[in-house]
Amino acid sequence: MSKSLLAPAAVVLCGVSCISLAHAAEHAQLNDQVVTATRTAQTAEQSLAAVTVFERAQIEQSQATSVPELLKTVPGVSFANNGGPGKSTSLFMRGTESDHVLVLIDGIKIGSATSGGAALQDLPLELIERIEVVRGPRSSLYGSEAIGGVIQIFTRKGAGQGAKPFFSAGYGTHDSYTGSAGVSAGSDRGWYSLGVASADTDGINVKSPGTSGYEDDADGYRNLSASLRGGYRFDNGLELDANLLQAKSHNDYDQVNRARTRGFNANADGESKVLGGRARFSPLEPWQVTLQAGRSEDKSDAYLDGTFNSRFDTRRDSVSWQNDLSLASGHTLTLGADHQRDEVNGSTAYAEDSRDNNGMFAQYLGDVGRHAWQVALRRDDNQQFGKHDTGNIGYGYALTDWLRATLSYGTAFKAPTFNELYFPGYGNPNLDAETSASLEAGLAGQHAWGHWAVNAFRTRIDDLIAYDSSIEAPANIDEARIRGVELVLGSQLLGMDWNANYTLMEPENRAGGGNDGNELARRAKQLFNLDLDRRLGAFSVGASLHAEGQRYDDLANTKELSGYATLDLRGEYRINPEWRLQTRVANLLDADYETAEGYNQPGQAVYFSVRYQAL
Repeated sequence: MSKSLLAPAAVVLCGVSCISLAHAAEHAQLNDQVVTATRTAQTAEQSLAAVTVFERAQIEQSQATSVPELLKTVPGVSFANNGGPGKSTSLFMRGTESDHVLVLIDGIKIGSATSGGAALQDLPLELIERIEVVRGPRSSLYGSEAIGGVIQIFTRKGAGQGAKPFFSAGYGTHDSYTGSAGVSAGSDRGWYSLGVASADTDGINVKSPGTSGYEDDADGYRNLSASLRGGYRFDNGLELDANLLQAKSHNDYDQVNRARTRGFNANADGESKVLGGRARFSPLEPWQVTLQAGRSEDKSDAYLDGTFNSRFDTRRDSVSWQNDLSLASGHTLTLGADHQRDEVNGSTAYAEDSRDNNGMFAQYLGDVGRHAWQVALRRDDNQQFGKHDTGNIGYGYALTDWLRATLSYGTAFKAPTFNELYFPGYGNPNLDAETSASLEAGLAGQHAWGHWAVNAFRTRIDDLIAYDSSIEAPANIDEARIRGVELVLGSQLLGMDWNANYTLMEPENRAGGGNDGNELARRAKQLFNLDLDRRLGAFSVGASLHAEGQRYDDLANTKELSGYATLDLRGEYRINPEWRLQTRVANLLDADYETAEGYNQPGQAVYFSVRYQAL
């Protein structure tokens, strides 16, 4: 199936490229400020990393209903989902593992210390102002986890003058209800934003008859979220900023045992919370100091047969101190240090339930004429896995006023999660930390008729952690190699906005033994996205095609998941500049597919919504 669908998709992409080519920073305007790639403000045009940016207007135009649904359009990104909205979702970026992507909210690291992943499916898209996605290793700036890349999510922030309320309400297939409301305001000195959002759906049955755990019911999902963000800038230049985001969820799933005597009515109540504060000031004109502290929490209470079953409660505290020194025009030196403490609590006893990590980092950014470079070094001292040195070096050269070449090399590491190490009956305390080395070359062009970008990458991961069914526990794979290329194309043609990307990867187990040469589990070798949008007066129409190739669900490559393609249609009517009506048909052709073995995905669905944003 992957060959029959994705080969024509690649032809379509190449055909589009003959008449239009894509945004150099995909979806982002070239003058947008990007802070994630370097921990300092840069335009997307200056960045030496492959960056995708989603602004609030683009989020609303897409009519995506969740963060994973939005992020699946990013080159090199795919997901494995356990049965529809709100269900456990794993992100794979450029073929790396699902816990190899660092996620930040307003600069604060989030994620579960037990599972290693962030609950992206629970984050309220309606309360998000901006998302930056950086592909490629960034451990030299952020430490553990940033092997595949970094995703930073910014909550809504007040701007302009006076209070500006916003509101949305929606309804769709499977009795799906959504809503949001809030207000934001800003001035030359201060700003704030307060919002709430909710989602409720009957969902689908996550399992099919005959599969493990099946129960004959619909598995619903509910979410209630709130965010608060505010700041103030004093006469002396001191800037204070604080943020809070909390999401509470209820999730139904299937977990009946083989004897069908236990595990009915399985559900879980989850909570994700992130709280942060930041102070920024300049002791001297060329010297800016940023102090930031935060806490993220990930909690889950699980129930079976109407009674309590288990509780997981993880907490991550972090503190960072960053100094940005402007040495001269186009030259910035960054020096910093940070501390992180992870703790695990709950009903399950772990042999170790906390660890600290201290890091120091330095970065030099230079820009002279047609040349630009980035050099970064970092040393982490992990309480359990000792010292790890990582680095990045990148170089960019403007071949012409419209053509730029980049080359970068980076190393990264990842400490095993507490589940991988200590979960009773599953963990392996003998695991080593994962390390990686990545090389990337890119070429991007900007023309009057469009933009384009090509990025080729190669990543070697040593001691990759993956589940080994032969020992029924996670194990280190001596070596994995991932090679790939991303094509990003788009422009305006025939009155339409075109955006497309195609990723071809080879995620391969290179460890020797019986699985040598096999594909890494759950990584599709081909990914394709095409978005078309056109505005006709007060009306807007659009379509999205998403296709993924065949993949395997296990290291032995015995459980094959077929490739698939989904087509979505969307429309919008602007009643006036403040009010809009939207509708979307998701999975128009009712494709039947799985991204994780044994778990269903939603079929065709229709959604309606109304939006208000004061101007």
